[in-house]
Amino acid sequence: MAKKNTGTESLKKLVVEAILNKKGREVVSLDLRKINDAAADYFIITHGDSTTQVKAIFDSVVKDAAEKGLQPYHSEGGKNSEWIIVDFVDVVVHVFHRDKREFYALEELWSDGKLTKHSDD
Repeated sequence: MAKKNTGTESLKKLVVEAILNKKGREVVSLDLRKINDAAADYFIITHGDSTTQVKAIFDSVVKDAAEKGLQPYHSEGGKNSEWIIVDFVDVVVHVFHRDKREFYALEELWSDGKLTKHSDD
């Protein structure tokens, strides 16, 4: 069984809540801990229906993390807001515009990971 890092689990929860607060669509997390040489422990994937919403989701994730004293190691894609990546090392957040998400299909590419769907229900 994969070892749980409570800091990573807390960050994952914070990110999912920040995304849901901005009405991110089809929010999923992929647990990659059992995959050798995976880029992170978790990918969190969502999309927005406009570049404005994609940017708002990104801003929400970064703001909520900063309020807990967490800063991303790296982020990119904010200029065109079609695919923004926020890298917290153990948790990597992918915020897509709907069309880009369908094109890149990360859930299929990383289908060996355990997929969990998140909603605000």
